[in-house]
Amino acid sequence: MPLQEIGDRIKNYKNKGRDVEEMRRRRNETSVELRKAKKEENLLKRRNVVLSDEEDLATSPVHNASKAATLQEIIAGIQGEDTDKQFEATQACRKMLSRERNPPIGDVIKAGVVPRLVTFLQNSQLSELQFEAAWALTNIASGTSEQTKVVVNAGAVPHFIRLLSSSDLTVSEQAVWALGNIAGDGTVLRDFVTKSGILEPLLKLATSSVPAGFMRNITWTISNLCRNKDPPPKFEVVSQCLPALRLLLQHSDREVLADSCWALSYLTDGTNEQIQAVIDSGVVSRLVELLGSNEPSVLTPALRSVGNIVTGNDMQTQAVVDCGALRAFPYLLQHPKCSLQKEAAWALSNITAGNRSQIQAVIDAGLIPHLISLMHRGDFKSQKESVWAITNLTSGGSVEQVGYALEQDCLPPLCALLSAKDTKIILVILDAISNICNMAKGMTQLDSLCQHLEELGAVDKIEQLQEHENQNVYKAAQGLIDNYFGAEDEDGAIAAPEVGEDNTFQFSEQQCVPSEGFNF
Repeated sequence: MPLQEIGDRIKNYKNKGRDVEEMRRRRNETSVELRKAKKEENLLKRRNVVLSDEEDLATSPVHNASKAATLQEIIAGIQGEDTDKQFEATQACRKMLSRERNPPIGDVIKAGVVPRLVTFLQNSQLSELQFEAAWALTNIASGTSEQTKVVVNAGAVPHFIRLLSSSDLTVSEQAVWALGNIAGDGTVLRDFVTKSGILEPLLKLATSSVPAGFMRNITWTISNLCRNKDPPPKFEVVSQCLPALRLLLQHSDREVLADSCWALSYLTDGTNEQIQAVIDSGVVSRLVELLGSNEPSVLTPALRSVGNIVTGNDMQTQAVVDCGALRAFPYLLQHPKCSLQKEAAWALSNITAGNRSQIQAVIDAGLIPHLISLMHRGDFKSQKESVWAITNLTSGGSVEQVGYALEQDCLPPLCALLSAKDTKIILVILDAISNICNMAKGMTQLDSLCQHLEELGAVDKIEQLQEHENQNVYKAAQGLIDNYFGAEDEDGAIAAPEVGEDNTFQFSEQQCVPSEGFNF
């Protein structure tokens, strides 16, 4: 029977009477690496940088003057009442902040012009001044958290939200950009921007016909409104983004697709109710389609979204399977990027944690040999996820399904990984071996299995694990030795397997014993 000593491990998977929170914790650990990858590819804040020599203040005659004099001229112009000088000074400030290297954000803040720039956002008669002020404030908000808060504390957010509806698209786009920077600062400002009323005007822009560059900023801002945890955004609020995201998933631009998928990955990283809302929005088929993308920036968040959905209940998992997602996994499990191999194996581990028809779907898609290959040759993270996938199959699969995994030679890599330094993965492997032994015992094939495990060196390794420093490991190893590798009962009889409360195997001679038996 499954080892009682590793009950805490068994909680990590759905549909086995396992603790949902524990399963979510494991998923969140995986999410951290993806969020790091996302940060490297696409920063949470963006500065609007001008690279042309004509626009770069560093090449202008003004820059040749002393820095103090330049700032004095800017301060005087911005604080004055002459509208022409206000515009010129604001533009000079914007250019200074748009330098590619070392923008003087701190110096501009110390000059005390931020509140004045915010007042320029309210001047609807001078859209060019609004635009220059919005751009300057956008770049200030792209700085550190403290610098972003200076813009917020000056009262810029309500004005930026109002400018989302500006008839001047350049002003509207700059407002989107600024709000995206503010929302990307963290959970507090994200929620502040949301409560201030950004969603309705922003989502109207998302469903309008705007240039691709503008739509990139819109989608990125939506993504920032959905991201971050501790606490996550209120789902009843950000779920309003789902209809727009469904449309954005059809966009042809790579960056729009990538940020749409990231937003959906954040929205599916929660309760089953959240997952269901995403499924009901009608995005699953398109997400599955994007699993065939040759763009890693799109493929990574699409796979993350699909992976999150299959952590839900069996019906939610089935929604992904029914869309043909498994056809994409041979490619994903052999992807040149190890992180995508690992993600694919992680997603499959949650499908093999489902019902037997879902396990069969994984088998029919020809994915078990790929998982076994990853256990042999993948990086350690991919190996671990593949071990979980196979162990879940042994936990919930039928005799025929487990027999198929054995015929594909799943035992050699499992046994080889018993030498790993990772305590948790050792426990998972011991659980798999226990499940297989339990099944073999019920079919009177335990002797054949034990002989095969002996040949693989597994029995020696398990015996050594009885000396392991981790209490759970040595108890699990001891349980295996006592239950399956000790002496037979005195009368030579093989005890029937016990019936567990969490889908442990129940054997019926007529139903479960294949005519050929296991191929060990």
